[in-house]
Amino acid sequence: MERHHRTEAPTAPRSMKSEQVRAERRAMLALPHIATLATFAADLRVRHGVEVPDFDPMDGGVHARMLFLKEKPGPMTSASRSGRAGSGFISRDNDDPTAESTFRFMEAAGIPRQDTLMWNVVPGWNGTRKITRQELAEGAAEVRNLMALLPDIEVVVLVGKKAAKAAPLLSRTGVAIFRSLHSSPLVRASRPADWARIPDVWAEAARALRPNEA
Repeated sequence: MERHHRTEAPTAPRSMKSEQVRAERRAMLALPHIATLATFAADLRVRHGVEVPDFDPMDGGVHARMLFLKEKPGPMTSASRSGRAGSGFISRDNDDPTAESTFRFMEAAGIPRQDTLMWNVVPGWNGTRKITRQELAEGAAEVRNLMALLPDIEVVVLVGKKAAKAAPLLSRTGVAIFRSLHSSPLVRASRPADWARIPDVWAEAARALRPNEA
């Protein structure tokens, strides 16, 4: 099955600050590896009534083998925010410090981008980073629906304490579950040594993947 994308993946972080790059990503949402996930995100927007960013088409889409599940989208995922425009995507290429550290950590861990997919337990941005108990419960329930669309997932990395709330929903799916600190600069400020070891945790998770067939 074809797994390649039509454009080259960025070689440096924060490429989503370019409107041209954002437009190119939007044009990719109909590609076979991402179209089903774009429909899933669109359905969440209707059912939850919040701004749900799209999955990044530069990642593996439905062919991904590793799901990196973070906590909640940040303001730079929002395409409708005033001032500096967000991307409209959950992406390591977003123009913010957390995305930049994610980009660099993925490189340091040596994880091929086409093996990965990034998402959040709470799927929508509603103008605040705070997470209520209700939206966490509702979002965690949607993780089960997402997993049904990802037949190749072998490993899930729960990134951050809130993301770990999804662990019970994944315990019977047969995937290997790993936990790591969040790649946010807030965590870097409070636990710098542990934050710096995040790529080691992600690399360990990648080693749980079955070897690719020749």
